[in-house]
Amino acid sequence: MENTPLETKSFSLPLGPIHVALEEPMYFKLDLEGERVKHVEITSGHVHRGMELLATKRNFFQNVVLVERVCSLCSNSHPLTYCLAIENLAGIKVSPKAQALRILAEEIKRTASHLFNVAILAHVIGYKSLFMHMMEVREIMQDVKETVYGNRMDIAANCIGGVKYSINTELLDFVEKSIVRTENHIKELVDIYASDKMILARTKNVGRISAEDVIKYGLVGPVARGSNVNIDTRRDAPYLIYDQLDFDVITETGCDVHARAMVRLRETLESIKIIKQLIRNIPEEGNLSVLLPHIKAGEAMARSEAPRGELFYYVHTDGTDMPLRLKWRVPSYMNWEALEVMMKDCEVADVSLIVNSIDPCVSCTER
Repeated sequence: MENTPLETKSFSLPLGPIHVALEEPMYFKLDLEGERVKHVEITSGHVHRGMELLATKRNFFQNVVLVERVCSLCSNSHPLTYCLAIENLAGIKVSPKAQALRILAEEIKRTASHLFNVAILAHVIGYKSLFMHMMEVREIMQDVKETVYGNRMDIAANCIGGVKYSINTELLDFVEKSIVRTENHIKELVDIYASDKMILARTKNVGRISAEDVIKYGLVGPVARGSNVNIDTRRDAPYLIYDQLDFDVITETGCDVHARAMVRLRETLESIKIIKQLIRNIPEEGNLSVLLPHIKAGEAMARSEAPRGELFYYVHTDGTDMPLRLKWRVPSYMNWEALEVMMKDCEVADVSLIVNSIDPCVSCTER
């Protein structure tokens, strides 16, 4: 009796909206041959909230509160970049002390955000003990946020013209001790992710995207740097006092899920390096904020390096206390489209890993 080869079936599979890596609504239609993905169709718009329209119904101060609620993991980056845009328009000069405190908040949030994403990677591949350990390490940074700012997620650190908080010697000592503890744990985690056979088997050569495609799609943040594209807004278009700080832009050459995870882990060590410099050098003198002058009619923009990559804000005003238009472009907007490349010819079981590797923020993207 002859053995006839099994026929590979082609079919479409709906995936989502709420069980792809994160509990946020992402919907995919996958065209499959057997277990292999041949084409991806992404459907978005499930959580559109009309926030850009809401911003035109609120004054400049109220919008600081609004934009902080665009997203939770990068909630500090949104009000920071919004305030930078307003300050550019109004010609407001922020004191070096307030700039240093802004960066302190930004790097604390970046560290917690990166640790969360890489922890979810462990969760997706079924490495529950590593997931729990990483979340335990992240709790150190969550405690820092709660102690310094009074909240664990939306820390309300920024205002137009500066910051809403100061920090004394006792708090600085607490932050320093906490980041040293975090740094020791992260160094161990870097070794684990670089060598653990289970992690390597699930993440190496999965979700590949070349440097050429990164540039073609305009990808940003750790996704771009994981494909050896050396870009970082903090260095390439310096804002605040980042040009006075010593830090490295982390890149990896793997172009895959593993490379993107390693970029995030190694970037947390750079954030800790920045925090240590700030703790030793926060100016004692200087205003925390300034009185907001009349905002003239005009246009302005600002950009920053959020945990997921470049965040861009545009504001258009008409001389009243409400913007005519407030527009923001988030890093996930570009990174999302590249999933079509990353998922090409991957296994269905790897889809969640690949989605998580771009650290998608559905709330940011659809808003």
